[in-house]
Amino acid sequence: VLRDDFRQPPGDVVVAAGEPAVLECVPPRGHPEPSVSWKKNGVRVSDRDERLTIRGGKLMVASTHKSDAGVYVCVATNVVGERDSEPAELVVF
Repeated sequence: VLRDDFRQPPGDVVVAAGEPAVLECVPPRGHPEPSVSWKKNGVRVSDRDERLTIRGGKLMVASTHKSDAGVYVCVATNVVGERDSEPAELVVF
């Protein structure tokens, strides 16, 4: 089972360059419990970048760069399938 509705979709975030940014996401209820990943401008975000941490649905950027700006989507995945959240914009000025 994977419900359609995200319990908390990510919201737009505006930060100054160099500041940390947090995009929050609480995935839909599912059985098994869905895992969360993120896409930026349609491309899956890799947490191999040491500035990025994905924990408990949150995407945390330790120190934002201009290049981090873009449209982010929270992706909930379990064996049944995948659901994308509404997009949220990260603005870095």
